[in-house]
Amino acid sequence: MSGKTFLDVLEKAGFCKNVFNAEERGDKIFLNPHVHKNLAIYGYPGKKSGLEIPELRRVKLNDAPGMFKIFMLHTTLDSVAGNLPIESLESEKLPYADYYALGHIHILFNEKKIVYPGPLFPNNFKELEDLKHGSFVLVDTESAEQVKFIRLPIKEVECLELEFDDGLAATEKILGELSKRDLKDKIILLRISGELKRGKPSDIKFFQIEEFAKERGAYFLLKNIHDLEIKEVDTNFEIKEEGDIEEETIKIYSEKNKSDFNSFAPELMNILSIEKQEDEKIETFQSRLLSEARRVLRF
Repeated sequence: MSGKTFLDVLEKAGFCKNVFNAEERGDKIFLNPHVHKNLAIYGYPGKKSGLEIPELRRVKLNDAPGMFKIFMLHTTLDSVAGNLPIESLESEKLPYADYYALGHIHILFNEKKIVYPGPLFPNNFKELEDLKHGSFVLVDTESAEQVKFIRLPIKEVECLELEFDDGLAATEKILGELSKRDLKDKIILLRISGELKRGKPSDIKFFQIEEFAKERGAYFLLKNIHDLEIKEVDTNFEIKEEGDIEEETIKIYSEKNKSDFNSFAPELMNILSIEKQEDEKIETFQSRLLSEARRVLRF
């Protein structure tokens, strides 16, 4: 949030160049380029919770005549945000550059010189499911239109999508489906959905499934049970408060067992619910209960 970044440490060690170089003038932020041969490279870092977005709306690029301008950003643009509930920067607010090299959103995107190269390796279930593998981009600076995505298929991904309504039978069915496939050295994505009419998600023996995949040579198995639900039980009955239950119990008992004593029952139940006070001796507590009971019974 402060703008401090580990890139500074890497730069001091000589591993890279942090191209972020800014100066504020009035309500504008002007970026100075890092010049490499015929390239002018500008950069603005991402910040936690999208705090860089209001600042990017104020950014201008100091001119570099005759050079190919690359603007590096770590942010979300509105053209890729889609339905994601995150703040995004309007594409038209970007200052002019010949090429925009972006990071942060892990998708493959190439439109109007704006490129998201995707992750070097997908880092969660959905990314593995959607992308299958990582990638990076090579760009011909003689023409920003010449963008080449380079695939990095380090491990093959095997997707298995199953739907169940019986949690008790699911384990055997999953093992049966896995046995039909070649799992050798693959990342296995197991997506399970459905509404369980019998059993519950915990009845699926995932440890046994993982062991089976491992024995068949799988590199790793990931599971997703987000869309697996338990069938709702009909709860269309009246829920009574504790006091209501006690009153109804006394009423039913009194109707079946006629007696003058029944009139004392409600107060006696209240007395018997009295709790022992902190540091109160047992003899004192018992004496207090008996005293209250005698008062109600009038003897």
